[in-house]
Amino acid sequence: MGDDGRRARVTYAGSMTGSPTTATASNAARNSVSLPMAAALACTVVAVALTGAAAPLAIADPGALVRWGVPIAGTVATIAACATIGLLGLATFLMPETTRTTRRITATRLAAVTATVWGVAGLVRLILVFADLAGLPLTSENFFSQLLAFVWQLESTRVLLLSALLALATALGAAMAKGRSAMAWCLTAALTAVVILALTGHAAGSASHEDAVNALAAHLLGAVVWAGGLIGLAAMRGQLGRDLPVTVRRFSTLALWAFALVAISGIQQAWIRLGSVDGFSSGYGAMIVLKALALTALGAIGALHRRRVIGALERTPKDTGLFARLVAVELVLLGAATGLASTLARSAPPVPDVPESPTRILELTGFPDPGPPPAGAWITQWRVEWLFLAIAVVAVGLYVAGVIRLRRRGDDWPVHRTVSWILGWALWIYATCGAPGIWGRVLFSWHMIMHMAVAMIVPLFLVPGAPITLLLRALPARRDKTWGPREFTLVLVHSRVLRVLANPVVAAAIFFFSLAAFYWTPLFELALTTHTGHLLMMAHFLLTGYIFTWVLIGIDPGVQRWSPLMLLVILFATISFHAFFGVALTDSTTLLAEPFFTQLNLPWGPSPMEDQHTAGEIAWGIGEVPTLILAIIVAVQWIRSDANESARFDRKADRDGDAELTAYNAYLARLREHDERTDA
Repeated sequence: MGDDGRRARVTYAGSMTGSPTTATASNAARNSVSLPMAAALACTVVAVALTGAAAPLAIADPGALVRWGVPIAGTVATIAACATIGLLGLATFLMPETTRTTRRITATRLAAVTATVWGVAGLVRLILVFADLAGLPLTSENFFSQLLAFVWQLESTRVLLLSALLALATALGAAMAKGRSAMAWCLTAALTAVVILALTGHAAGSASHEDAVNALAAHLLGAVVWAGGLIGLAAMRGQLGRDLPVTVRRFSTLALWAFALVAISGIQQAWIRLGSVDGFSSGYGAMIVLKALALTALGAIGALHRRRVIGALERTPKDTGLFARLVAVELVLLGAATGLASTLARSAPPVPDVPESPTRILELTGFPDPGPPPAGAWITQWRVEWLFLAIAVVAVGLYVAGVIRLRRRGDDWPVHRTVSWILGWALWIYATCGAPGIWGRVLFSWHMIMHMAVAMIVPLFLVPGAPITLLLRALPARRDKTWGPREFTLVLVHSRVLRVLANPVVAAAIFFFSLAAFYWTPLFELALTTHTGHLLMMAHFLLTGYIFTWVLIGIDPGVQRWSPLMLLVILFATISFHAFFGVALTDSTTLLAEPFFTQLNLPWGPSPMEDQHTAGEIAWGIGEVPTLILAIIVAVQWIRSDANESARFDRKADRDGDAELTAYNAYLARLREHDERTDA
């Protein structure tokens, strides 16, 4: 990172095409953005005109400027977002850097420009969307005063405002960033600004709300990474020179994952919004077909990149003609797909956003009344949470791929670690998609079962799997100042943040006090009533449980381990606090999340207060078993460490003839002789 702080005008050494300056890079970036932007805007205009998405409204029409402006502003914001994320991704993870180049700085400063365009377009889109929702022309009296009064109260405008502000924050950060860590934080902010947009649109109002939101978030994430990477490559192609092949190869792997994410999430979205095959006969269905065709064409070009173009670039780095032509075609197709996506957001899908006659339970939880748990519910009842299932499948798949890579290299990996990792994610699937996930949405007792399983039982199996050790052994190290998965993991496990969080006292405090803070604050009700709150809750349960378990029995590299004796003291203190939590919940006379459970008004099952007392008993009973197992494991590790230390001393004694003991005995003998002379 030594040269990251140099001015961006410094050029790279050994270029194949001369010495491009920052101005040249800016021109390339402008050209790489203008191509997909033009295609996207053209498709947006044509699609809106053909589908009638901008037709005048019979009641409360906001005017033609608003009707046409919403999809156009959305298109501009999307392309600018793609460019921002692509440039930051190249700077942080993909582009090799040398001692005489500042490609990373150049790409980051260009990202600051595109992020500014993104933020401004996002604010314009926000204004237009509010006008559309309110049915007010922009020239209406007191329009902006009403905008300021209601912009935070409406979910659609609130999310758009947050996204635009994050984009502008990304622009500010990218304008000042010099190191990879700062660039990574800018990239995180940019990705967050895109993902939260899934909370608006058709998906947010869908009857299959959570599946639709998850699918849209995955779709947006895959699309911006894919399109953004292409834009970034086109913008930085002149500065990469002989490093273009390795950068393209790295991006190709990332693009393959993005393609799979876009394809799978797109299929799920289409099924939710179309409902059946008959939905393809609608204008909305026609737009989906066109998007699918564009995706198929892009996939074919991507396969051509992997089979022919990358190898040709590695053989003759100067010959970039085929690569440039294919990238240009890809950018046009991606721009067209973006324009179609903006049109889809303005078009009515065949399946209505809101189901007919929704029940109160459906309104509060997003799911129909599951009814009382039948006999055998522990095993037989399932409701797939696709996001949680996908996380588990990907985690297991990557782990197994790492083990296979080690085996092919001739290295061993303990089977019990693999089995432990797979069992941990199997328990995760059960807790989120099985009976605890179903009735945990309406019953406090089942929610507590899910909580205890995710936070205390699942980590008991995941931590012994040693995923960090496997990753470090399976992946090669990079030597070109870029962050691959291996380098990023090392930075993370040795970061100051993790050093604090992995302190046993801090980890134990977070594990317990966040438990109490969650249930005795409005956070509990937020997690029960909102999709975002539910996701954050599950992530918090898993991460806090994993870190707490890791600092106690983990074998992965990281922060310095405390002595087993101190770990046992902390563990037993945590057990005591956890028991206190269960007793407090059991004896409480105040109903937690009272508005939710009162409005839920289940026609079956125990009363909310009775169910809360049962939840306290579950927290006390189930929670003690994993902690006891942790105590046993820590004690066993203590015994093993003592045995290993004794064996080490024995081996040392065998090598040096027990020199240490001999020296100690000689020292005692000298002391005895000194004492005898003194007595005499």
